[in-house]
Amino acid sequence: FSKILFKFHIIFSFAFCFLSIFFNAYAWSSILSWLGFQGNSYKLISHYILTNSLKYVPGGVWHFVERFTYLRERVNEELAFCVNLIEPYFMLSASLFLTSFGVIYNPLFLIFLLPSILLHRNLIYIIIIKLQSFKNKSIRIFKINYTKSQFDEKIKIKSSFPYRILSIEILFILFKFLGFISCFYIFNDSNNLDYLFIFTIFSLSWSIGLIIPAAPGGIGVFEGSFLFLIGNDYSQSSLIMSLIIFRFISSCTDLIL
Repeated sequence: FSKILFKFHIIFSFAFCFLSIFFNAYAWSSILSWLGFQGNSYKLISHYILTNSLKYVPGGVWHFVERFTYLRERVNEELAFCVNLIEPYFMLSASLFLTSFGVIYNPLFLIFLLPSILLHRNLIYIIIIKLQSFKNKSIRIFKINYTKSQFDEKIKIKSSFPYRILSIEILFILFKFLGFISCFYIFNDSNNLDYLFIFTIFSLSWSIGLIIPAAPGGIGVFEGSFLFLIGNDYSQSSLIMSLIIFRFISSCTDLIL
């Protein structure tokens, strides 16, 4: 019976990780639409999924380079640059928004709502300028700099706040968590789990893995952050095994797709 249960958890984890990638790709195409692009969303989603495995190549930027090159042939260069620049920030905003649910443990968790607020059309340019400076230092292929007036001319934002995109990115994180918790069940008693606490720690750890370029795809950073933040409430050996299996499944889904 335990072997059958193990197989079910692995299958569910694979299924949730597969679906999360499609949500992530759909969010990317929706960001393009929000910034003014009108085109075939199916092709955009396919290209995003196709290039997703490049994030594991040392450097951590080659998936952005490939997507930028692809878009530059179809839209103006500023839009191609902007969408790839801002997409990780949408993921970060969604994961930190979910982290803010930890406010029931500590009121300071409300501060994690701030990145989502900055997605407003009147504030997003500030984020783009900051990210632009960071990205241009990371890789020299991006040589695009433009003023606020040039941004307004090239980028036609459709609505004041991207509720839809943020919701899709939230679904992306949720399905990633479901993939992880399926692995977690293998080594832990599901009757004694504090799901909200684990979910909050997962979201925060995933955010840290996203913003710290220490390893391709955040490998090691997410796992180390999760082990550090969750404390001693669960067996360390069971946590490590859960994280290893989840990382294996998550990476395999990227490569298979």
